[in-house]
Amino acid sequence: MRYKTVLFDADGTLFDFHKCEYEAIWHTMEVFGIAPNDELIADYSAINDSLWKMLERGEIEKSVLLYRRFEIFCEKYGFRADAKEMASTYMNTLSEKAYLIDGAEDLCASLCGKVRMYIVTNGVEFIQRGRYAKSGFSKYFSDLFISGVVGYEKPSVEYFEYVAERIPEFDKSETVIVGDSLTSDIKGGINYGIATCWYNPEGKPLPRDMSVSCIAHDFKAVYEFITGEKRDA
Repeated sequence: MRYKTVLFDADGTLFDFHKCEYEAIWHTMEVFGIAPNDELIADYSAINDSLWKMLERGEIEKSVLLYRRFEIFCEKYGFRADAKEMASTYMNTLSEKAYLIDGAEDLCASLCGKVRMYIVTNGVEFIQRGRYAKSGFSKYFSDLFISGVVGYEKPSVEYFEYVAERIPEFDKSETVIVGDSLTSDIKGGINYGIATCWYNPEGKPLPRDMSVSCIAHDFKAVYEFITGEKRDA
């Protein structure tokens, strides 16, 4: 076994966040009298993503991010809606969405018993705990580390130090992080000095100034990198 401890990102790596977000924001718009469509949802998603990148860089507080994204969205289109109430409706709805990426559960099941698995996420605590419980993933994972509980966000070293302190017999040389975000998961792993597996099903180019241990375009490649074993498709 190449690695004994695997840190899995949640959204975009195991959970189909785009589908979860789409349904949650569609419902939220309807509640507040906004006629939803794909263009509006894509624009909201872009605004949301830009603010999460700001959070990773320490440029905004999470408590502000959670409603500021709706303020920006409503201001842009002239919608008369209370941003904080929209944020509450959206988050409560999202907490019930636990769609998985095709093959994610098969991957976890195939690794279960061979390695120790943990989820590492920058998400909001009650949302991630709700989705985690609904997914049935607790049978595969030893623990769930949420940044709101940790007190730090990925990619900070402090986040990974917190995680390492709570994993028995943690060894950097035997640990790998698997995630879809270069700026959060992969940069965090590099900062902390552990192996990195970039889950990249869309085949995005790797920046020239970044080096990763593995680029995996599917879960088969993730499994083979972690275990060092070949797996049937």
